[in-house]
Amino acid sequence: MSVEVVTFGCRLNAAESEVIRRQAEHAGVADAVVVNTCAVTAEAVRQARQAIRALRRERPQTSIVVTGCAAQTEPETFASMPEADWIIGNEEKLSAQAWKKVRAPELSAPKVMVGDIMAVKQAAAHLVDSFAGRTRAFVQVQNGCDHRCTFCIIPFGRGNSRSVPIDSVVEDVRRLVGNDYREVVLTGVDITSYGADLPSAPRLGALVKRILKDVPGLTRLRLSSIDSVEADRDLLDAIADDGRLMPHLHLSLQAGDDLILKRMKRRHSRADAIAFCRDVRRLRPDVVFGADLIAGFPTESENAFAHSLDLVEECGLTHLHVFPFSPRPGTPAARMPQVDRNVIKERARRLRERGALALAYHLDAEIGSTRRVLIESRESGRTEQFTRVKLTRPAEPGQILDLKMAAHDGRQLLAA
Repeated sequence: MSVEVVTFGCRLNAAESEVIRRQAEHAGVADAVVVNTCAVTAEAVRQARQAIRALRRERPQTSIVVTGCAAQTEPETFASMPEADWIIGNEEKLSAQAWKKVRAPELSAPKVMVGDIMAVKQAAAHLVDSFAGRTRAFVQVQNGCDHRCTFCIIPFGRGNSRSVPIDSVVEDVRRLVGNDYREVVLTGVDITSYGADLPSAPRLGALVKRILKDVPGLTRLRLSSIDSVEADRDLLDAIADDGRLMPHLHLSLQAGDDLILKRMKRRHSRADAIAFCRDVRRLRPDVVFGADLIAGFPTESENAFAHSLDLVEECGLTHLHVFPFSPRPGTPAARMPQVDRNVIKERARRLRERGALALAYHLDAEIGSTRRVLIESRESGRTEQFTRVKLTRPAEPGQILDLKMAAHDGRQLLAA
């Protein structure tokens, strides 16, 4: 058996999982499962622990390596698990050295290999040629975050913001297109902060324009989650002017109430979010917005929560990621007055219901349209707006097909 990677969390983790697999196999690691964890919520950590226990029951002789953000932020949690053989930090997981120690445990390497992530100053390109089982490719352009939102543990799992140089990103994209990937997704922790640490401080918009200009064979370019308040003029111009940049933006909004946003230490207001969506929709009428929203942040009143509910309609959001607030030890929000857990769950349910209505409205509007669909499996694909489409007849993954939308089931479009 070779190296299997079980991935939790964001698209950046998905991109890094391929690097992990290749580094481990190159180092000679065999018969191992790597659990690439997420730390964004306590539930994400719980799911990782549950998966590790299940893997040990299923594969008693296989080495289990735990890495990712949860391993970085709370290595002792996983080190105390008898099911876990190795705990590797977020920087170490991408280098060959740690995997050589996993391959040769007789070298008496410590069970925990987690360094100081805040000491990492650069982000390097990882030269990945393909992504097993995936029809779209992921390119890491940035890592870490310089902001300190009061609810967020991720900067302590990822370190400070650091960017991959433009030329390296362009070369990554060019190589993936040469390997027949039709769609590339730019990933990072805070990609709209891209470039601040590089010479001449290029912004994300400059990077996007260079990719579109220098890789003419790229069919579709997609962005992972962005912070709307950091979107620069070049990025907006690219959204307006180049159809290869996909009309789907996932926004890190988190809340719709100004006082809660201030207590979260976010950098935008409710009005900023609404104005951004309005302005982008004017530039690109077919754009669809997704968003992260937190239900039950400390001190959130019913009135404040209503502002988040209303934001779904006022911003015209379609694809919601709803997070019940989860206090992360060591963050300022964990020390604030907490909302009752049952109230949090109920608010999360109401937000998801509002999101389901918004998605249904979008799906209704798509019936009768013809969309270019990237086929992800023989049974389904995604439109340019990232809406899932169920196929009526099998198709080969990786193709882009023009398909007419005949109906929907409330969750996805049904092709004719």
